[in-house]
Amino acid sequence: MAAGGLALAGCQSLPATGCLPPAQPMAAAELVFGRNIGDRLGVSEADFARFAAAEIAPRFPGFTVLDSLGQWRDPARGRLVREPGKLVMIAFPDRPEARAALADIAEAYKRQFLQQSVLVAVRPACVSF
Repeated sequence: MAAGGLALAGCQSLPATGCLPPAQPMAAAELVFGRNIGDRLGVSEADFARFAAAEIAPRFPGFTVLDSLGQWRDPARGRLVREPGKLVMIAFPDRPEARAALADIAEAYKRQFLQQSVLVAVRPACVSF
């Protein structure tokens, strides 16, 4: 019982935003871009760098890009596809226009590199810089 009381006391001290200073409530997005076109690598490092400069940076000046390796089930061919990718992480104030910008980035990538999908995941986060 005493341990439970201590745990509750700790929760009562959190700020109304749920973030401990200096962190601020924001949104965190992860976008995963596959790099294969068909069964071969089709999006080079240079291609992705140009895409990021043209499509991501103007909308979100601060972001992180990591190399990834993933898999997904291709609905058109009904089989698992494993491919290299790029994981882009972005922290931003959660506003409708920012979420729309994420969707625009995903659509631009699909169109430019003939992709069936781009994973976009958004969650609340406490962020400090």
